Amino acid sequence: MQTACQAMQHQRGRRQYNKLRNLLRDARHDCVKFFNEFQMLSYLPRERGESLEKWQTRSIYNASVWYYNHFSCQMPIVMVTDDEDSIQQLGSETEGVFVISFKNYLDNFWPDLKAAHELFDSILQSRRERESESQEHSRKEYPEHVPMESLAAGIKSGRYIQGVLNVNKHRAQVEAFVRLQGAGHKEKDLRTDILIHGAKARNRAIHGDIVAVELLPQSEWKGRTSALCENESEEKASGDVCSLPMPTGRVVGIIQKNWRDYVATFPSKEEIQSHGKATQKILVTPWDYRIPKIRISTQQAEALQDFRVVVRIDSWEMTSVYPNGHFVRVLGRIGDLEGEIQTILVENNINVSPFSEAQMSEMPAVLPEKPWEVSPEEELKRVDLRETHLVFSIDPKGCEDVDDALSIRTLANGNLELGVHIADVTHFVAANSYTDLEARARATTYYLADRRYDMLPAVLSANLCSLLGLVDRYAVSVMWELDKTSYEIKKFWYTRSILRSSYKLFYEAAQALLDGDPAPAAEIPELQDLDENAKKRKLDELIWAIGKLTDVARHIRAQRDICGALELEGVEVRVQLDDKKNIDDLIPRQPLEVHETIAECMILANHWVAKKIWESFPYQALLRRHPPPRQEFFAELQECASAKGFTIDTRSNKALADSLDRAVDPSDPLVNKLLRSMATQAMSNALYFSTGSSPEEEFAHYGLALDRYTHFTSPIRRYADIIVHRLLFAAASKEDKSGAKENLLGNQELEELCNHINNRNRAAQHAQKQSTELFQCMYFKDKDPERDELCTSNGVIYSIRTNGVLVFVPRYGIKAAAYLKNKEGLVLSCRTDKTCSWSPGCLQRFPDRIGSIPTVGLPVTLKLFDHVTVQISVQGSRCHAFTIRLQITNCEPYKTSELEPTQSHQVSKTDLVREVTKTAEEAQLAQDKAKAKPVEEEYEQYCQTKGTSLYCLLEEIKDLALLDVSADSGA
Repeated sequence: MQTACQAMQHQRGRRQYNKLRNLLRDARHDCVKFFNEFQMLSYLPRERGESLEKWQTRSIYNASVWYYNHFSCQMPIVMVTDDEDSIQQLGSETEGVFVISFKNYLDNFWPDLKAAHELFDSILQSRRERESESQEHSRKEYPEHVPMESLAAGIKSGRYIQGVLNVNKHRAQVEAFVRLQGAGHKEKDLRTDILIHGAKARNRAIHGDIVAVELLPQSEWKGRTSALCENESEEKASGDVCSLPMPTGRVVGIIQKNWRDYVATFPSKEEIQSHGKATQKILVTPWDYRIPKIRISTQQAEALQDFRVVVRIDSWEMTSVYPNGHFVRVLGRIGDLEGEIQTILVENNINVSPFSEAQMSEMPAVLPEKPWEVSPEEELKRVDLRETHLVFSIDPKGCEDVDDALSIRTLANGNLELGVHIADVTHFVAANSYTDLEARARATTYYLADRRYDMLPAVLSANLCSLLGLVDRYAVSVMWELDKTSYEIKKFWYTRSILRSSYKLFYEAAQALLDGDPAPAAEIPELQDLDENAKKRKLDELIWAIGKLTDVARHIRAQRDICGALELEGVEVRVQLDDKKNIDDLIPRQPLEVHETIAECMILANHWVAKKIWESFPYQALLRRHPPPRQEFFAELQECASAKGFTIDTRSNKALADSLDRAVDPSDPLVNKLLRSMATQAMSNALYFSTGSSPEEEFAHYGLALDRYTHFTSPIRRYADIIVHRLLFAAASKEDKSGAKENLLGNQELEELCNHINNRNRAAQHAQKQSTELFQCMYFKDKDPERDELCTSNGVIYSIRTNGVLVFVPRYGIKAAAYLKNKEGLVLSCRTDKTCSWSPGCLQRFPDRIGSIPTVGLPVTLKLFDHVTVQISVQGSRCHAFTIRLQITNCEPYKTSELEPTQSHQVSKTDLVREVTKTAEEAQLAQDKAKAKPVEEEYEQYCQTKGTSLYCLLEEIKDLALLDVSADSGA
């Protein structure tokens, strides 16, 4: 009912209202929202002086009576409310309309639903204790919130500023920031976040809430703390050194509460007993440092002290230091792998329940005795590529959900035909089917370090939709005709197709073939049953195709680089498990040129499809934009680069890309890698959006340097791609005037869907990162840092703080803090052999270095990008995630060759690719300059001679890339 939904929004906040609205919209629940306030006979005007809650209750009852009469008094109506006065007044007013309490509803309609009864009792007990406590304690711990009407007026006038509260997880007790929203801050000329210092100034707002902030006088502004901090000792943070003062404010009201389920831990047995056995109120500590302790009422505290549990916040009164909540359910034991994985899922609001019977009933039957086959009807509708095209896929080893495959061939006219072939998921997933609705809710496949949770059932994701080797599959093929020498695009088209992938390659094998090493051919199953002549012929075809694809990809990349495309750097770690699922090793992802080849082909397809759907549906196309980053986010990058004598220009993506290309230290390739990683950290998030909701000048993708971009190439694992496929087919129908537009979403509905997908993508990224950190900790957890050589490694300093440094460990892809001053107040000192120990003393910090002055031993001075030896250990925690701890044990780099994977080959390859891009850019600029001049006869003759062309330059660099450069690099 409309009024009931509005009551939910008014009483419980926007987040709960959105959850209710999504439930109503989900066709799987067969719910209909009745707009009772727009129906003449069910509408009830609000009386003068009547409270909003009373009017909403009367409106819901009046609509219930109308609904009962609408069914000719044949169907009883049940209205559930906890308002005792309403139950007494309205309960017997109309025969057939029952007004009952929620407890009565549970007892009479769901007597056997034990979990619901326990949850309700927990909430009820918590509410009663909260009410009795508020009567006992009248002292205010926090100021009152400004009423919502006054907040709206204050934001409009500029007195208050609206934004999202972001708590610093390293200093959760004292430091939070408000990320600005809306136009209120523009009048105050604010260009940075607003610091909220201390819990009192936060005024009961919780991380993620949308709040209204009042700026403090400039004399009360504070700076953010620049010292490293261990979360357990945050109360000592007030004495730390702070940076320059920044805009500082206090929260005056909460516009939208974004409360969710929180994973928490009960106090230890000793802590519980110290509060007395009679107590039922327990302060549980949330797993997320940014969430305050939550007070719940339970008698199970001792029994559950070794478990992670889920709790919810009910309220936070101004008379209470902590929020009040209730216990929901148990997740698992602290430290147990499955329990910790469930913690990550709950914290990111990821629901991975098994697919329902209704969804599975929509799946095609696939039996060993009756395998799936291409239907004759589809053969007539689709272009058959099985006999005409060499199609192959390149993916990580062991990949099952193969979204994409590639092809390239020479046409009769000598030009090339490039094909990107994407799994036709929409053939199996009809719009608004049960499978489609579940995929929409999940929005993405969730990849964790040791597992994945699919967006689609496995029969589709790992079988019928997956473009596996030597099996027939439906696809959507995007094709280009390219000029045979310049690779200029001459023609573009797309079609539904049938293909049979000839090879399912993994990246390392494809790279080896590209480098001229035929050894991986023994690992390609599709070549195993062929005789030697046939195998050599097939292998030559495959090597030619991979090489030609790489040539084309280099050209495409060069074109984007001219426009300012960025080559960013992220830290990716693969967890290697043995047969028993134990952690065998942590392996950082090694960059290969074939990674770039595949990426460029996918980017090209996404770009051209984006242009097509936008041209056809300018106000309801799903695109992906990447806003330019805020300039203040580049401060650390520029500071670090200047320490090495480099200048980073951030005025545009082109200027940034050129600066990063120049910031190369020949003696240390990790310098450029770390600078690119910092540039990546400074970037804004790329977002899906509906073209009808943003101005055209905001469509561009900053990082890729493209004016239009979308996601089309991974429909097995991204729901956005499914929507784009439907848009692409609708565009084709529009062109041939068949008019198949019934499955397209309007602008507003599409924008809401985009917001949901963006939210789920962020959750997926956080979950993947947290699971990787979990496995990094589990790898080192049972190792002795003093004796196990695996716990000692080389580290590179990439940030200086007032009491320590941040260190990157390339061997394991770890970024963590290393302290120069420990909890006992001792500082790091150096012995004559460069090994380190703790001694009394003090620290001195400068912009590009930090030094210790010990009373015993030699002083230590560490600069940005210094290499040091670190010892890796794990810091355990009952209440929070385990964390990696680094200790500097030697001021010199760690000397080993066996444990550190060599990267000289990859670095040299990257240099060659950079040279290709540079040469191609120069050639393109020369061509553009030549076209701009009047063409004279002699000049025309000159152009027709066999001079250096872009294609020839790329061919020369390709030949160079095949040379063994390892000897030159000193490896």
